[in-house]
Amino acid sequence: MEKIKSFFKKHWIDIIVIAVVLGLFAYFAYNVYYRFNFAKKWDIFYDYFITNGGYKKLLTGMQNTALIAVLGLLIGSIVGTLIAVIKVIPSYKRITRYAQNICGIYVAFFRGTPIVVQLLLGYYIILPLLGITLSPVTSCVIIFGLNSGAYISEIMRGGINSVDPGQLEAARAVGLSFSTSMLKVVVPQAVKNILPTMGNEFIALIKETAIVGYVGAVDITKAFQDQGSNSYEYMIPYLIMALLYIVIVAIIAALVKLMERRLARSERRK
Repeated sequence: MEKIKSFFKKHWIDIIVIAVVLGLFAYFAYNVYYRFNFAKKWDIFYDYFITNGGYKKLLTGMQNTALIAVLGLLIGSIVGTLIAVIKVIPSYKRITRYAQNICGIYVAFFRGTPIVVQLLLGYYIILPLLGITLSPVTSCVIIFGLNSGAYISEIMRGGINSVDPGQLEAARAVGLSFSTSMLKVVVPQAVKNILPTMGNEFIALIKETAIVGYVGAVDITKAFQDQGSNSYEYMIPYLIMALLYIVIVAIIAALVKLMERRLARSERRK
């Protein structure tokens, strides 16, 4: 009994906050259920989603979302690493300065324009002008990868700068070239430093895939939009869509935190 009293005495503010939040949630759920005829809306959603096979499009959308995000992050990591290395190379030669200027323009464009603008320009203008025909999903993978590369380049550059300069000097002292020293000594250490940030970039890519429907690709958002269009009922599909994104992001965030803890343990052991 004393333990219970002590617990309530220490956490009474938390208990009140939780009770208020639960009360507001219950009030909101009650209003949604009766005011918006939730039961009828659910029956409509179930009919189109389960009976008419709408879940198949959602599975396709989830597969495309994962494909675009994972491959986009992979392409972005390669592009971003190359740009970061070019930016930290001493600009003694003219070709190096030209390369750095080109990389600066690249990063400025992709960081200065919305991803939806880049997607529309790439799919409807640039690719047709180049005479290249790609599927919507493939186009999204490339464009999202190039966009991610601009952001990862800055992340990677910060990671490279965080590595002790003595590491590069030691590698050069044993006879390694600058490029070899960067790619085999400095970059691996920088990648370890930025891994948690890369997890956040992956979460951002997952959420940004919600716009791929503009070019006809099917993702999670597009699947639920089509579900609402077919049933003329958007409330249930959009609520489930939001919940699904929250669950996916929460799982990835938990994995990122787990990775951070393991990296911290490995550092302490050293």
